[in-house]
Formats: sequence, structure tokens, C-alpha cells
Amino acid sequence: MTETAVPGSETLTIAGIEVPVVTANTVVVGTGSAGFCAADRLWEFGQDDVVMVTDKVGAGASRNAGSDKQTYYKLTLSGDDGDSVHEMAKTLFSGGAMDGDNALAEAALSARGFLRLCDLGVPFPQNRYGEFIGYKTDHDPRRRATSVGPYTSRSMVEQLEKKVHRNGTRIYDECRVIDLIVIEGAIAGLLVLRQDVPADSEESQYLLFRTMNIVYATGGPAGIYATRVFPNGQWGASGAAYRGGVHGKNLTEWQFGLASTKPRWNVSGTYMQVIPRFVSTDADGNDEREFLTEAIPDYGRLMTLVFLKGYQWPFDIRKARDGSSLIDLLVYRETVLRGRRVFLDFRSNPVRPDFDPSALAPEAYEYLDKAGVLFGTPIERLRRMNEPAYQFYLDRNPYVDLETELLEVDVCAQHNNGGLVVDAWWQSNVAGFFPVGEAGGAHGVYRPGGAALNSGQVGATRAAQFIAARRTQDPVAVEKFSAAARPVLADALALVERATARAAAGTPDNTGDLLREVAELMSAKAGPVRSAASIDEALVQVHRWLSQYDELVSADASSRRSVNRTFLVRDILTTAYVYLSAMADYVGHGGRSRGSVLYTDPDGGLPLVGHGENAEQELDLPDIFRFTLDGGALDPEVQESAWARPGESGDGAGLAGWVGPVSREVADPAGRPLFRWRPVRPIPSGDDFFENVWRQFREDGNIH
Repeated sequence: MTETAVPGSETLTIAGIEVPVVTANTVVVGTGSAGFCAADRLWEFGQDDVVMVTDKVGAGASRNAGSDKQTYYKLTLSGDDGDSVHEMAKTLFSGGAMDGDNALAEAALSARGFLRLCDLGVPFPQNRYGEFIGYKTDHDPRRRATSVGPYTSRSMVEQLEKKVHRNGTRIYDECRVIDLIVIEGAIAGLLVLRQDVPADSEESQYLLFRTMNIVYATGGPAGIYATRVFPNGQWGASGAAYRGGVHGKNLTEWQFGLASTKPRWNVSGTYMQVIPRFVSTDADGNDEREFLTEAIPDYGRLMTLVFLKGYQWPFDIRKARDGSSLIDLLVYRETVLRGRRVFLDFRSNPVRPDFDPSALAPEAYEYLDKAGVLFGTPIERLRRMNEPAYQFYLDRNPYVDLETELLEVDVCAQHNNGGLVVDAWWQSNVAGFFPVGEAGGAHGVYRPGGAALNSGQVGATRAAQFIAARRTQDPVAVEKFSAAARPVLADALALVERATARAAAGTPDNTGDLLREVAELMSAKAGPVRSAASIDEALVQVHRWLSQYDELVSADASSRRSVNRTFLVRDILTTAYVYLSAMADYVGHGGRSRGSVLYTDPDGGLPLVGHGENAEQELDLPDIFRFTLDGGALDPEVQESAWARPGESGDGAGLAGWVGPVSREVADPAGRPLFRWRPVRPIPSGDDFFENVWRQFREDGNIH
């Protein structure tokens, strides 16, 4: 090996080219709140042989996403309300299809992770006696939620990043994940594309990491959906994990919710509680209609349902029949089925010019009365209740002045509750591979608002604890690593060579078109409203793209962006293929509407007109909105997914065959998704006698 221009690396000749190789015990992929937490915790626990890798330090959901009051969920730390670790674990576990050991760990470490953030400088509010006050969020029986405002996760990232820089941890920026290097079911390395190196440079565009552990904090696979609130630059990199043999869990379980599209931002909380007017227009912004009144003619009920969207913000199929999630379906009808655009109008009251709060349900009336806003227009109420929520849109690019402009919205993909499989220490089925944050599938069907931020901190801490205590060995020998890396690198080189040769021969660069088309297909066929038929339609098309990708993709060799997209599109297609197959398997397993998804059922019912005694009559809506609730039938089970690469037969016993509508042959060039359903792991109820726990703790720190 010889030294290279890449800091901390040496050169190996692999697959006929010289490529820099960085060796470290642990590689943390991703620079969001979970990634920085993992890197800092490793350093704190004594494992400083760590490097970080990211496609762009300033991108990602943690740094660029939020809401009017972004929530962090943790154990109650104020007031006289009772709470306990096991009570919080039961709340998390009750979301359905969630493993109890993850729920218990998230509850047990929630205070530790939260207080660590406070000590680092995240300004969570406390009263004059030092209590960290809380409020009740969705799916929360207590008042465990807290917030620092719209940018809770950004504040977390900024403070954690400062700490990691103080630790001296090296960060490799502008790196696109291509593939994992796995030897005998364990992590051996990682291949990335250096996006900042031109194709005609003498430097290698590729970089290898030889490592014992990978903490995978790449975020959710946002790139598979076009209608999404994830910020620009948040793509995810789950496809590389599936190609490397990592299993998935609960992949069908997404959260969808109302969000502005330009800029991308959740319109939860105060944005809904001030009861804005919903209007739709044609594609050119003409033919304005106040469309909610078509399905909700009662003035008081319409206003109440809009108000309730504030803290019932994510689309919840249980509230679609006669509750606030009916609004999401009506927006979906306008945008997807009718091809219209939907806007929030904060300048005018719904239905009539004046605001009549006496028509509100008691819950809404009392809340707005306490806030002192039983008057005026939505924008006047918003500025009185939450001035920062108004100012936010003035500070964005593009900016929107809610006092004078309409705000365009849609029902957007917001969070993947499923993800890559994790055990109680956030290690996957591949030894040394730890998915944390949204990349890891630690959640159930439902979760309290803000639980994701806590989960990211807990998962990162647990992974760091396990690595520092149990996985401190040196990476595999150079010769063994080179042998395993050779076919991975050769495959990447061949893909780019074919794609650029195709472009040189006159085929237009199609990486951007493919990136857009797969995302639009997923949003149209596999978004918040799905059916067995729509899933199969998307699956056939994605299978065609993926199985023919080597002969289909065309990339401009002189464009770093185009070469980067060659790998990005393949990753997104792989992810979409596995996710669609999981959806088809879910339906085949008897799955019905649950969580944030409506699965069309021709024998199901439609949302209802009115509520209470008037909730008998079904609304005149398209049959695509007919559904039957799951009713918790599959809550005791977890769906796990695997992806057998072409020529592989899968992982053996316990994995059922793929049930999709395309080729079932193992030799399929697109690979073969496989599934199994297993019981959830229960909440542990081990020995909590102090002397016994202390004795074991002295022996191994209870890390086993």
C-alpha cells in the first residue's frame, strides 16, 4: 500500500485500478442527528478509531426538516403526573408490530439521551425550578413531548456536530454509497463514489473503507416518493443495504401528512389549529374552488375537523371514516384523481367571511379560547398564537408571505416507520452493521409524535455501546479484503462504463428522467392510497427498470452529477422493488388498511357524512376510497424482508417465496425479494433485583 491524496488512506490495486482505502474500526455513514450522536458516543465510550462518511454534510432531514413545533418524545420529567420506563415502553409497543426490546430500550435511554442534548446546548424549555416541561402529542397518554420550536432536530444536529468536531473525528464528505462489502455474513467494508472528483481527474473517483463496523445513519429512503416533505438532498441509501444482505422490517409502514410543497414543510400544529381555508385550482391557478364543502357541508364540523388536523396531523386511516383524516383524502382526490392543485388560504375564513367560533366543537372552542384567538382571520390567529410559524415561510427559499399569498400543499410522504431490521442493540442480521435513525426499522405501525428523534439518539447510543464493548477487533486482513472488494468494485466500474458508452454513442442521458419517473410512479401507485392492483402495476414497471438497468441507463461521462445518479437511481430502484414487493406480500398475507395507508377494498366502506347519529350515510366518493380497517389483526406480527441477489437462493429456512406478479425465478436479473412473518419480540421482564443486575454489570456492563 502507498499513501494517497485522500487523508488517512493508502492505495490498493483492485480490479485493475488504483483505489484509496481508509481503514478504521467503525465507519458512521450519515451526518444527521443519529449519525453525529453515534460518532460522539463511540468517542465517549473510548472507541476513537472512527470516521464518518456522507454524501453532503449540510443535507438531510435532521438538519432541514421540521414543523411549526417539532416534537422530541421522552420520559416525563416534570409535574406530578406518574410515569415510568415500562409505562413508556408499553406506549411505544402498543403501536403494533413493534419489538418490545426496542420499545424498552427507547424508554429506558430516553432521559439519558435527552439530558445529553440539553448539556450539549439544545435549548429545551424548563421552568424556574429546572423541570423540563412537556405537552401531550399524538398517540401519547402522558405529557412526554417537548420542543425547541420549528428546528428541534436542526438544533440537535448543530450541537452534536460541534462536539464531533471537538473530538477530532474525520469526516469524508461528497461520498455516494455504492455497495457494502460483506464476508461470510459480516461487514468488511464499504465502497463509495467521490462526487467531488471529475471523471478526467488522475485521482480515483472511488474510495474504499476497510472496517469492522458500519453505523448506517442514512435516513429514510425518501427518494422513492415524488410527493414528499423530505428536504432536497435527502435520498436514503437503503438499496445498498438490501444488496448486501441486510433484511428489512415493516417496510409497508409509512407516515403521510399534509405539507407545503414549495417550500417543503409540515403544516401541522398551529397551521391547522387556526383553521385556514382550503381551496383548489386548475394547473394554471385558475378556477378556484373551496372543495371541502362538497363532502363536509356542515360549517361547524368542517372547521372542527380542520382544527383537529393540528394535533392529529399525520394521515390516520382510523380517523378517515368520520374524523380529521377525511381532509387528507379530500386533498388526495383533488391532487391525484382530479389533477388539481390545493392551497391553504390564511387570508380568509372558511365558507363565510366572518368567523363564528360558536359553531366549533367544545374541544376546539376551548383550545382557541384559552389561546385568546376567537376572532379575525386565520393569519391574524396564526400570528397571535405562533408568530415564528408565520415568520418561517418568510425566511425560506422560495419564501411565502401568508398574509398575501396562498400556500400550496399536498399529502406527502413524511417518515418511514419501517426500515432495516435491528435487534436490541440496533445490530442487523449482518454482523457489524448497525442501522440507526430512520434507516433502522425500530418503530411499529403507530408511534407518538417525536418518537423518531428519541429513537435515533437511543439507537445510536446502543450501537456505540455494543461496538465499544464487543466489536473492537481490527478489520479483516488486506488480502482478504481485496478479494472481497474486487467483484464489488468491478461491478461498479462496468456499470459506469456501459452507461457512459451508451451516452457517447448518442443515447441521451436518462438518469434524471429515471429518478423522476420512479418517484412519480411510487407516489401515484403506492402512496397513502394503494390497492393490490396499483401495487402490482408499479411492481411490474420497477421490475422492468431494475432487471434491464445495465442496458437501460445512459450517463454523461463528463458530468459528475450524471455518474453519481447512475448509482443513486440503481439504489432507489432496488429500494422501490423491495418495498413494493413487501406491500404485495402484506396484501397477500391478509393485510388491510392500517396506520397511514388506505388499502382499497371493493367490499369495504366509504367515509361517512356527518358524525354521531348522522354518520350512517356514506359520502359520494370514488370507490378507490373504499376500505376495511385492519383492526389490529396483524399487530402481533412483524413482516421481515430480504433481497436475494441474482443467482442466490435466499437465506434458507423461515423465508417465504416472493408473491409478486413478475418472474419468480431465482435467476431473475432483478433479484428475488423474500419474506417471513414472525411474532413480535415481547417487552423484556427480566430480573431487576439490584444485587443481581449489579453483579452482571461488573462482569460485562450488561452488554450481551
